[in-house]
Amino acid sequence: MTTIVVGGGPAGLAAAIELRRLGAGRVVVLEREAEPGGVPRHCDHLGFGLLDLHRLLGGPRYAARYAALAERAGVEIRSRTSVTDWAAPMEVGTTSPRGVETISADAIVLATGCRERPRSARLVPGTRPAGVFTTGALQQIVHLQRERVGRRAVVVGAEHVSFSAVLTLAQAGAEAVAMVTEYPAHQTYAPLAWFAAGRRGVPILTGARVAAIRGRDRVDGVDLADVATGARLAIACDTVVFTGDWIPDHELARRGALAMDGASRAPRVDQAGRTSARGVFACGNLVHAAETADVAALGGRGVARGVATFLHTGSWPAPPVHVTCVPPVRWVAPGAIDPGEPLDVFRLRVDEPCANVDLVVAQGTREIWRRRYSALVPNRSIRAEVGGSPALRAEEALIFRIEARS
Repeated sequence: MTTIVVGGGPAGLAAAIELRRLGAGRVVVLEREAEPGGVPRHCDHLGFGLLDLHRLLGGPRYAARYAALAERAGVEIRSRTSVTDWAAPMEVGTTSPRGVETISADAIVLATGCRERPRSARLVPGTRPAGVFTTGALQQIVHLQRERVGRRAVVVGAEHVSFSAVLTLAQAGAEAVAMVTEYPAHQTYAPLAWFAAGRRGVPILTGARVAAIRGRDRVDGVDLADVATGARLAIACDTVVFTGDWIPDHELARRGALAMDGASRAPRVDQAGRTSARGVFACGNLVHAAETADVAALGGRGVARGVATFLHTGSWPAPPVHVTCVPPVRWVAPGAIDPGEPLDVFRLRVDEPCANVDLVVAQGTREIWRRRYSALVPNRSIRAEVGGSPALRAEEALIFRIEARS
């Protein structure tokens, strides 16, 4: 038996290691970068490994540890190998220094992760000078290529990764002159906001958006607009970093014609990570963009159990119950439920701040689960431990919605 894991980040490596531990046979990880480990390789700060490895590590050490564990487990890792398409339902086409190949398997796990939307996808007007990055590009330039990025930067966004960008700028000798968010407040934890930005005096400009980027060869400033009044503010800078605003790396899933979740734009999976295609699974930040690396790794470890069961039994349940949401809930993962298995943990996000509300899970007029929250914050993970085994009707979706409390 052979399992292909597409993606050598935390989710993919954790899935591969667990598959080997479960005796699932040959496991091949296909990784497009030169080294496995994913995004943590260039996140040179603490905050990795608490949930999955039970220790606090920096990003590069965390990535290296997973690569070492995979090697020790007998996982075959093919780096510099990009999966470009499907050659058959259980066969992928790859390109690598070895040339063009096709690889077949008994099961395939998609763990391709997610990415930040760049300036072009956010339709930010203005000129097209150098000095515009995403957080991922910034961290690769600073920590992997050891190059300078600029002297004065504006960070667009105020979620967890936005403050990581402020730390990276400081390590590169650049000053973050402002953080900009359309929300009324930042969306991270207060200690992280203070550690990264507060102690450095970085102002967080709320209720504002980037209206234009200025500069000819290099960025020389940005124009901000108040989202309520439209009033403009010009800030001089030579660097702009777009952070957050995640989208799954779902191109391969779409090429495979997998059923997609319209809200998260990820392949729709059930509790075991099963997609709409028999033998194809998905996990990690491909199905919930973006959670922390340890959450992604635990997701990969969990999907491995579903893969092992499939390899040993060939069982593939009937079409599951769909899971949908009502705004301001933006998306819910997983996006499907096998009614023959218990409900478990769901992860979701909201589009706007919510205070003193109930999160409700219902099927039709029947309420399945309810929990009160004093605050729900956009861009911050919400973990809903629904649990139980309610008798769900296969023809009707499970709906997540928010109700205001009186």
